Amino acid sequence: MIPTRLAANRLPGKPLLPIGGRPLIQWVWECARLSGAASITIATDDERIRSAASGFGAYAVLTAREHTSGTDRIAEVVRARGLPPDEIVVNLQGDEPLTPPAVLGRVATALSERPSADIATVAAPILSLAEFLDPSCVKALCARDGSALYFSRAPVPWPREQVAAGRPAAFAGSLRHIGIYAYRVRSLVQFAAWPPTPLEEAEKLEQLRALEHGMRIHVVRLDEAPPAGVDTPEDLERVRAALRGANLTALHGE
Repeated sequence: MIPTRLAANRLPGKPLLPIGGRPLIQWVWECARLSGAASITIATDDERIRSAASGFGAYAVLTAREHTSGTDRIAEVVRARGLPPDEIVVNLQGDEPLTPPAVLGRVATALSERPSADIATVAAPILSLAEFLDPSCVKALCARDGSALYFSRAPVPWPREQVAAGRPAAFAGSLRHIGIYAYRVRSLVQFAAWPPTPLEEAEKLEQLRALEHGMRIHVVRLDEAPPAGVDTPEDLERVRAALRGANLTALHGE
């Protein structure tokens, strides 16, 4: 499912902005089509997005405007459809047109293969000290079996001895969280029913709500992070350059 809303503080009307003659949301939908998903739904708050999606052949449904996250938006759709509790739903944000389709398949498969996990998500190695120290880069801490221990905007794990010795903070082995999720339907519905938790509100990271309630999140490790999504006008121009004259099948080698 692809949650998307028309309003965006830094880039108004983002889902409908043109990239190579197609709206942004169409590129995201086409990425999802290459993932092998059994079905694809665009969940939106605006009739203009639903109409545009219908125009390029996508299935889209209108959801409440007041949702504060994509998770809440797709939970509304899941509840309305009455999907089976063990069905797996992948959340691909509507501003991520360069996500490799294979990553979507990997996160769904990882959850399917782990009956004890409630959610699966993705992380990739942090490649620079600046990235490690950047609060917009969310760090993922994992157990040896891949289960998430914690997510934070802080630079963790903190290399105390290197810092005390006056050396640059080490970041080897640190992971950057990538906001792609696979949920079992029962876990998604339960998660959306809980109110925000203290750690979630402190870090502004909704996945901490799941951990605080004892849910198990499995983290799929990628060799490298996918290209970032579209949040700003600069991001839009970067993605336009990447997709200029391309199609996603060729872009991802499918």
